Amino acid sequence: MLERFIDWLLQTLLDLGYPGIVALMAMESSILPVPSELVMPPAGYWAAKGQMNFGVALLCGVLGSVIGALANYYGAQLIGRPLIQRYGKYVLLSDKNLARSERFFAEHGEISTLIGRLFPVIRHLISIPAGLHRMPLPKFILYTAAGAAVWCAILTWIGYFLGQHEAALRPEEIHRYVTRALLVLIPVTLIVVGIYVLRRRRPK
Repeated sequence: MLERFIDWLLQTLLDLGYPGIVALMAMESSILPVPSELVMPPAGYWAAKGQMNFGVALLCGVLGSVIGALANYYGAQLIGRPLIQRYGKYVLLSDKNLARSERFFAEHGEISTLIGRLFPVIRHLISIPAGLHRMPLPKFILYTAAGAAVWCAILTWIGYFLGQHEAALRPEEIHRYVTRALLVLIPVTLIVVGIYVLRRRRPK
């Protein structure tokens, strides 16, 4: 059943083409349940088969991710703050706590946005505090695109690798390689955060 679903997904993505990648990744990057693991690996698979271009597919994935993130960003600005100001006290989120989180995001919003794009669940939510605390839009787009480019490149390469080696694009294979990628990303991210903290603490 899963194999038939993957076959259908592969054909559907090929039929939708590059606009389909943009639309699906925009949905994935917002709050809609479309896993990027089911979008970018098939795109990479078709790139390996010569049906798509790897670079264009990657660019479309990043573009879609930014569009979806912007939806959360503006949604948090328009809806999130009034809700928090009205109901935040019921979940122990006072104006003082909100101001404290704003100061944190003002100082560390760039690194938070960049790293947040690399990990499941956080990737969908990191745009909300960015919009809530009005992170400057150019910085938000830059760091969102940078993080999305890393993640989309990993997923696209997984599909490309499987396509080049004539392997079946199965969910368990995608999951296995995604897990390996995360096991590499976690220590690399910790090193980056450590360097960031040390540089912030160093006297100017």
